[in-house]
Amino acid sequence: MLQLKTFTFNPFQENTYVLYNDEKEAIILDPGCYENHEKNELTNFIEQENLQVTMLINTHCHIDHVLGNAFVKRKYNVPFLIHKKELPVLKSVITYASNYGFPAYEEAEVTDYLDEQKDLLLGKEVIKLLFVPGHAPGHLVFYHEDSKICIGGDTLFQGSIGRTDLPGGDHQTLLDAIKKEMFALPEDTKVYPGHGPMTTIGYEKENNPFVGKRARF
Repeated sequence: MLQLKTFTFNPFQENTYVLYNDEKEAIILDPGCYENHEKNELTNFIEQENLQVTMLINTHCHIDHVLGNAFVKRKYNVPFLIHKKELPVLKSVITYASNYGFPAYEEAEVTDYLDEQKDLLLGKEVIKLLFVPGHAPGHLVFYHEDSKICIGGDTLFQGSIGRTDLPGGDHQTLLDAIKKEMFALPEDTKVYPGHGPMTTIGYEKENNPFVGKRARF
């Protein structure tokens, strides 16, 4: 089984996740920590739980999800993985970070690329990769069946979906991808989004105003 710890960082109120197994091996997903107290909150938890960080992953590479990449990669000396289609998105962050109030943003070099056709392993636990573009061109969602955990990034929110007006976004692409990939998951799957509270696949299939049975938009 896998466990998940949520942190909410930076002015965008972005959700950073630590996913870990019974052997205390851990993945850090979307580290949004920018201020020192945020970095300390993350590292203190990892130390308290005696976790061994094995990799750093971005669901996608918008600024609020990547602010702590360089810190995490340097601190834990781990590989940094993204979908290849997110590389231009990641590379662009340095060009506008100061304008968003993050002058100390540091770039982190990607170690390797994730392929949605291949599973990800955390120890012996198998994590499925779902390709859900539309908010970002190479957006990945991570699903662990036994734990009923889905880390959704900025795809599906409680009562909403990710915005699609940023470069590389497309509204219909996101709607179609959520319905095809995420709504194929069991209804009791817990979705942990990039912002806001946890929801479930079943609740969103029924109630989401964009992609649910009662869609209004």
